[in-house]
Amino acid sequence: MVRERGSAIAATVLVCLLLLPFELAQAATYTVGGSSGWTFNADGWPKGKRFKAGDTLVFKYNPSIHNVVAVNRTGYNSCTSPKGAKVYRSGKDQIKLAKGQNFFICNVAGHCQAGMKLALAAA
Repeated sequence: MVRERGSAIAATVLVCLLLLPFELAQAATYTVGGSSGWTFNADGWPKGKRFKAGDTLVFKYNPSIHNVVAVNRTGYNSCTSPKGAKVYRSGKDQIKLAKGQNFFICNVAGHCQAGMKLALAAA
């Protein structure tokens, strides 16, 4: 009985190890805004795309005039950065998507209100 249970556990671990690279290989990388990059009216960019948890978004922009802030739904809707929100400033930020809703804004004055924000769901 103990030997059977040990074999079952070993088989389960083996299957998980075999599937892990497959799952990781399925992650995709997307450049937000396509060739235009992270800019105004980016909120329509996700339409028609299917995102998964673990996919990477690449935000390309001029860091002297823009940034990227990972926010919650309230921050997205109100164009505000909640206390402790992660602010990216490199101009070539890579952000992995979490499962569920993901929200991003540019918090430079007036930019989010002008459409420099992004909401998408990752399965």
